[in-house]
Amino acid sequence: MKLTSKGRYAVMALVDLARFDNINPVSLRDISLRQGISLDYLEQIFSKLKKNEIVKSIRGTQGGYVLNQNPNDIKLTNIFHAVDEKVKTVQCKKESKKGCNGKATKCITHNLWDELEIHINTFFENKSLKDLLNNNKETRV
Repeated sequence: MKLTSKGRYAVMALVDLARFDNINPVSLRDISLRQGISLDYLEQIFSKLKKNEIVKSIRGTQGGYVLNQNPNDIKLTNIFHAVDEKVKTVQCKKESKKGCNGKATKCITHNLWDELEIHINTFFENKSLKDLLNNNKETRV
């Protein structure tokens, strides 16, 4: 199982945003500086997050981004879905008759990896931004 940088950075950026958006809208530049994520990459990520209504943008000199919902209501699963991140442990589709090794049957350990995928996704469904916010506090740059 591999989580791409897009999924990890989306979560990092949203935790950062959630820590500061009750003060003012947060600029992507500030998130970029604090988290060490490319500004161009953040723009791509936030475009998808905005399209999926996880964040909204505020225009103007004091503009930036704010969360569209309470951090407790934003699950990690929602974030991954918004940025087209799929958490999978097997290559094949569950409904497919063809196995993950390209043969007519599933591989001998398929059920193990399938069960792991269920556990991982359940973990992400139960974790919210609020859970991650409680880990540490930082002052604004």
